[in-house]
Amino acid sequence: MKIKQENINNIVHEYPATQREFLTPTASRRQGITISLCMIVKNEEDVLARCLNSLQDIPDEIIIVDTGSTDRTKEIATHYTNMIFDFKWQNDFSAARNYSFSPATKEFILWLDGDDYLEEKDRLLLLNFKKTIDPTVDSVTMNYHLAVDHAGKPIQSLRRNRLVRRACKFQWIGPVHEYLEVGGKIINSEIAIRHKKDKMHTDRNLMIYRRRIDAGEEFSPRDLYYYANELKDNALYEEALLFYKRFLDGKLGWVEDNIAACIKMCECYEHMGKRDQQLQSLIRTLEYDLPRAEACCRIGMLFFNENKLLKAIFWFKLSTMLEKPLNSLGFIDHAAWSWLPHLQLCVCYDRLGNFEKARMHNDIALSYDPTHPSMLFNKLYFEKKFAEQ
Repeated sequence: MKIKQENINNIVHEYPATQREFLTPTASRRQGITISLCMIVKNEEDVLARCLNSLQDIPDEIIIVDTGSTDRTKEIATHYTNMIFDFKWQNDFSAARNYSFSPATKEFILWLDGDDYLEEKDRLLLLNFKKTIDPTVDSVTMNYHLAVDHAGKPIQSLRRNRLVRRACKFQWIGPVHEYLEVGGKIINSEIAIRHKKDKMHTDRNLMIYRRRIDAGEEFSPRDLYYYANELKDNALYEEALLFYKRFLDGKLGWVEDNIAACIKMCECYEHMGKRDQQLQSLIRTLEYDLPRAEACCRIGMLFFNENKLLKAIFWFKLSTMLEKPLNSLGFIDHAAWSWLPHLQLCVCYDRLGNFEKARMHNDIALSYDPTHPSMLFNKLYFEKKFAEQ
C-alpha cells in the first residue's frame, strides 16, 4: 500500500494530466522554500475547510489521504486540491501518515490534522518563515495549542515537529499516538497550530492497543505510557495505574512522559478518592526533574481543599518562583505557570484575613489575564472592602 519515494517519478505518469502539475517540481526556485501539505482525514466535513482556508498561500501542493470517509470530506477537499488518495485503514496511523508523505514533491513537508488550523497571525508568521528559513534545516517545531481560555489564549500546549525536509525521508513510528522520528538540524519556531476537536471521544485507540496485546505484541515504554492514557481517558483507572507503574518502573521513559505519568496517576487516584496516593504521585515528579508548576499547583490544591492554608501557600508560592521550560516538547499547562497560583494565593490570604497580600496576588493574576471573570470579581470585592476601611 505504501508508495516508495524512489518510485515517485514513475507514479507521476499514472496520475491524470490535471494532477501532474502538482507532482512535477517547478523549473525555477521560488523565493524561500516550497511546501507540501500532507494530511490524513476521515469524516472531517465540519472542519476541513476551516483548516485549509487558514493555510492560504502556504502550501505549494496539498495532499489529502482519506482513510474511509462516509461524509462530504472528499468532496470538500476537491475545492482545494486534486491530489486526493484513498488509503485502506489498517488500524495503524503511522502507515497512513507515511503513505501521505509519499507523493510529496516539494522541499519541505507540513503535516496537520483536519481539526487543526492557524490563526491569522500564525499564518503570516509561517508565510514569512517560508521565505526566510535556512533550507538546510531538517525539522521545525511549532507550538500545538490543545485548549484555549475564554479570551482565546492558549492554556494547554506542547511542541511538535511540524515542518520537515522531504529529502531526509523521516518516518512515522507507532500504530497509534504515532510520532515523527526526526534528527539533524532542528529549530524551534514561534508559529502555533491550534487544535479544536469537535468529535466525541471514542475507544478507537484503546481498541487498537487491545488488539496489539491480544496479538502478543511487546509494548515499548512509549506504548505503555500511551496505553495507560487511553485506559484513563476511558475511566479504567485501576488498569491505567497498573500500566503507568509498569512504564515508570521500567525507567526507560522520556522525562516529560515520566512527569506526565505521575500527574495522570494523581488524576486516577482522585477519581478513586485516594488522597494519599494523589500526593505521593505528585511528589514522585521530583525524581525526574526540577519542580514543575503543574505538579506544585495540584499539591497546593490538595492542601487548600483540606483548609491547610499555610501548606497550600507554600506550594502555590513555589509555583510562582519556577522558570517555565523553554521549547519543551512536553505538555505545558500555561495557567499553572502564570495566573493560577496567584489566584489561589489570593484566596488563601483572603481566608487568612491578609487582604493586602490577597489583593496583591489578584492584581498579579490580572496582569496575566486582564479579562478573567473571577479576577475581575475579586478586584471589585477588594475595592469595596478597602473603601469601607
